[in-house]
Amino acid sequence: MRLSGPQAASIAAQLVRLRQPLEHGRARLADVLDVPDAADVRVEGERASLERIDEALVTFFGAPHSYTSEDLVEIAAHGSPVVLEMLLNRSLELGARLAEPGEFTQRAFLAGRLDLTQAEAVRDLIEAQTLTQARLAASQMGGALSRRVEPVKQGLVELIALLEAGIDFAEDDVDVTPAVEIARRIDELTPPLTALKASFARGRIIHDGLTLAIVGRPNVGKSSIFNRLVERDRAIVTATPGTTRDTVTERISLDGIPLELVDTAGLREGLGEGLRDSLEEAEQLGIHRSREALADAALVVVVLDATEPLNDEERRLLAAVEGRPALVAVNKSDLIGNFSEAGHPQSDCTGVPAVATSALTGEGIPALRERILALATGGASEPGMLTSLRHQQAIAAAIAALGDAAQANAASIPYEMILLDLYRVLWALDSLTGQTTPDDILNLIFSTFCIGK
Repeated sequence: MRLSGPQAASIAAQLVRLRQPLEHGRARLADVLDVPDAADVRVEGERASLERIDEALVTFFGAPHSYTSEDLVEIAAHGSPVVLEMLLNRSLELGARLAEPGEFTQRAFLAGRLDLTQAEAVRDLIEAQTLTQARLAASQMGGALSRRVEPVKQGLVELIALLEAGIDFAEDDVDVTPAVEIARRIDELTPPLTALKASFARGRIIHDGLTLAIVGRPNVGKSSIFNRLVERDRAIVTATPGTTRDTVTERISLDGIPLELVDTAGLREGLGEGLRDSLEEAEQLGIHRSREALADAALVVVVLDATEPLNDEERRLLAAVEGRPALVAVNKSDLIGNFSEAGHPQSDCTGVPAVATSALTGEGIPALRERILALATGGASEPGMLTSLRHQQAIAAAIAALGDAAQANAASIPYEMILLDLYRVLWALDSLTGQTTPDDILNLIFSTFCIGK
C-alpha cells in the first residue's frame, strides 16, 4: 500500500508498530496490529499490548525527494488480501482517501519531476507485453523523447528572441535580422522534426503491435503455418478442406514486436449459385469473416500450395494485396524437387515477395519470420521515437507552423506575423511535453492509468 501527502508518515505510524523511527530512503520492519477500530487506540501503551497479525516492511521517502515530491510511504505486507483490506480501511478511517487512476504519476508531473512524455511512459511500461516495449518505455521514462525535442526548442526560442528584439528595439540601433538568416534558422529546425515525425511509423508498431492475416484457399496449410508461427497447435489441422470455419486469433511477440495472428477460413474460387447454396452456413460466414480480416489486417500472408497451379481466386487475391505489406508463403515446398521450376506458383507471384515453406518439416519458417519482421518494422529502432497519436499530432502541428513561418518570411511578411507562426511551433512542442497542455487533455491521459500509479 502506498500513501502520499503531508499526513502519509503520521497515518502510517498509526497503521503499524514501527520497530525503528522512519528515515528517508530506509526500509523499516514493522508489526501489523489487530486493531478493531483505530480510533480506540490513543496511547502507545495500548498499542504495545495489541496482537500482531502480520509483519510489514515500511519505506519512507521525504518530500521533495520522492516520486510525487511529497512525503511518501510504502507498506509491503506479505500479501494477504484480508490484511491488506484491513490496512486500507484503517487508513481511510484515519483521513486518507483512495487515489484516482494515475494520480501518483500526475502529482509527479505537476510537481515537475516528470514531463508528460515521461509520465505516459510510466503507463506504457506497466502495460508492456514484450521486452522491446518495456525497453522503449524505459527509454522514454528516462527522457529520450524530451532530449530529442529540446535542441529544436532551444533553437526556436533563440529565433523568437532575435525577432522580438528586432521589433522592440528597432529605434535603438539594434540590427534587424535579415530574411536570409531567418530562413537559414528555420531550415535548421525542420529536419530534426521531420525525422522525429517519421519515427512514429515504427514507434506505433512497437507500442500497439500489428494484425497479420493468413489467407488462402482451403487445404493449402494456412492453419499449419499459423501453428508454426505460434509455436504450438493452436488451430485444428486435418486433411479435410474447410476445417477452419471461423477466424482463429493468437498474440505472439516477434523479436519484441506484438503481432496478432489471424488464421482464416479458406477462400473458395468464384462459386456458382448452386455450389454457393450447397456450402454450409457456417462455412459461408467463415469466408465472409476471412475477407473482413483480409481487409482490416496491417500485414497479409497469402499461403499457396507448391504442388498445385494458381486458380483464379488466388490470382485475384494476389492482385488485391499487391502494393500492401504482404508476403506469399509457398507451402508444401518439401513435396517438389526444384522450387524455382517454371510453372511453379512462385513464378506467378508478381509484385509480392514469396518464401518457400514447409509447415510439415519447418523448412522456411525462420525465413518467413524474418520477412514478416522486416515487413512490420521497416527499419531499426532509435531513441526517442514517437509512440502515440498525440505525439505525432503535436510534431505534425509544429512542422506545419514552421512551414507557414518559412513561407511568410519568403513573402516578406512583417516580423510580427512570422512570430505568430513561430509561437505556434513553440506551443505544439510544449504540448508534447505537457508545458501548455490543457487540463482536460491531462485528465484524459491520466484516466487511462491504473489506480496506485
